[in-house]
Amino acid sequence: MSTPLVSVADARRPLHAGVDVGGTTIKIGIVDDLGRTLGATKIPTADETGVPDAVRRIAAALRSLADERRIDSGDVVSVGLGTPGTMDIPAGLILEPPNLPGWRHFPIRDALAEACERPVTYANDAGAAAYGEFWVGAGREHRSICLFTLGTGVGGGVIVDDVSIDGAHSHGAEFGHVVIDTTAEARRCSCGKPGHLEAYASATALVSIVRERLAAGEPSSLAGIAADSLTALDVAKGAEAGDALALRLIDDLAVRLGLGVATVTHVIDPEAVILGGAMNFGGAAHPLGQRFLARVTAEFRRLTFPVQAARTALLFAALGGDAGYIGAAGLARLNHRNQAS
Repeated sequence: MSTPLVSVADARRPLHAGVDVGGTTIKIGIVDDLGRTLGATKIPTADETGVPDAVRRIAAALRSLADERRIDSGDVVSVGLGTPGTMDIPAGLILEPPNLPGWRHFPIRDALAEACERPVTYANDAGAAAYGEFWVGAGREHRSICLFTLGTGVGGGVIVDDVSIDGAHSHGAEFGHVVIDTTAEARRCSCGKPGHLEAYASATALVSIVRERLAAGEPSSLAGIAADSLTALDVAKGAEAGDALALRLIDDLAVRLGLGVATVTHVIDPEAVILGGAMNFGGAAHPLGQRFLARVTAEFRRLTFPVQAARTALLFAALGGDAGYIGAAGLARLNHRNQAS
């Protein structure tokens, strides 16, 4: 998805920059005070070169983006930064993100603030995406939301009345690590613990389960794809073409996710639950996406209280891959406003 751009002349000041760090790509955008994008770019994460080099490249890319869009650098008053994995948000430290082995125990917030010469607001990447959806995306009509990000792993974010719920130890909203299976046969999560939602409802889990079923001899058109080349997109395409195994396993994933959604909803009781991330099976505009959301919703309603079942909206995210930088910028905007008041 590419968010439509607002012209520099029409943008409402002040402006804010957002940075969304991923395992392979860093997305950078500049948004106005209404959450509209003036310009966006991306650079390789290049984990092997380390965090200091990434900070320098982020600052350089942000300056280049401002120059390209003819944005006065003085109009950009703050920067929001979202990173994956474990972190100490109050201290501005990235700790041990599993998908960035070269980024360890580094004061990334303050380093970026120095490089950009702007105050930086630090957030979990999924928390930033949640704020983006809350501010100007699928959750904009709601006062409280939970966002599940479905991709390589399962991330989460909680926004209640304009506040991101990060937790006492910067580990709030780790929805992928909600325990949904306590049996001895529970699947192992990427974190090493058994029975976590991520071990059943991520793209990695889906591919792993399909490989196991194919190895066990279950018939499927997916058997023609080399096991080490199989992706979640291949599984989705197989399901779209009517492959019985692919459809059944996506349905199973939806049921597991519905359990996770019900568990989180019983704790947070949000107005809306939003499903984001790359693994949305085409979203609301696609029959497979509609089927997926319907099954998640059915399992959620089966397990939750009647009032929540009737009143909690389950929606697909609206901002796609842009939610992270938009939300990071939004959190920076919020911090800027609070400090000015």
